[in-house]
Amino acid sequence: MFDKLERGLERAVKQPFARVFKAEVQPVEIASAMRKSMDDRAAVLGPGRTMVPNVFTIELAETDYERLDSYSHALTDELIAAAEDHADAQRYVAPGPFEVRLVSGDDLETGIFRVRPAAKDGRSGRGEAQEYAQATPRNERLEGRAPAVPGPPAPAPQERRPVTREFSPDPVRPARSRSARPALEVDGRLVPLAAAVTVIGRDASADLPVDDPGVSRRHAEIRISHDGPHLQVVLRDLGSTNGTYLNGEQVGSEELRSGDRITLGRTHLTFRMEG
Repeated sequence: MFDKLERGLERAVKQPFARVFKAEVQPVEIASAMRKSMDDRAAVLGPGRTMVPNVFTIELAETDYERLDSYSHALTDELIAAAEDHADAQRYVAPGPFEVRLVSGDDLETGIFRVRPAAKDGRSGRGEAQEYAQATPRNERLEGRAPAVPGPPAPAPQERRPVTREFSPDPVRPARSRSARPALEVDGRLVPLAAAVTVIGRDASADLPVDDPGVSRRHAEIRISHDGPHLQVVLRDLGSTNGTYLNGEQVGSEELRSGDRITLGRTHLTFRMEG
């Protein structure tokens, strides 16, 4: 009830000013609204795992759209980076890479915009973005919260989807014993994988930091598990922007075999089983 009252007061103050002064939408306002929508739509999956939407459709007034569309590529890249930073800071998990789409809304006035968050599974490469809610009320500025009413799916982007592989255990693949020692070959040197989970990314806090601008802060992880005497090593993408590739194919989650070539951005790693 208090949250609803707060939103109503915020709209009552901001909408008249936006209509009277015709203030243009600024990218920092869009980034702030995206962060709010991520927080509002966060879904707890379990301890330390919270899922958030990864596709944001930004509806702008025609005047704002024409002004921002001239540098839409650079703007969307910056907004995606802001979303990734917020997800990393809050330890959110996204179902796929972050996407931002700028569209024109005929019923909006200058300075008014809507943020429509949606979820899209980027690991399977199938299905459209499923919106969390309908568009926010008309003339609602900086409001990332939307009424919890299922809305229509967002339009599919006309782009060629990368080939993906889903993890499917191979029944004829020879089992590895516990004595085998998994490692990654990085620039000619072997890095042992001793932990159950090794996070690879550009962030300094990653277990295996990678200095590559094409690599996300938390790009992918390698997870090691034991099924009785057998060892299983799985590579999993963490919703990276540029995707994770195994032997040239984009993957979401895939079991590793010795000699597999992993590509993150412009960085190449080779998985090895020693012993």
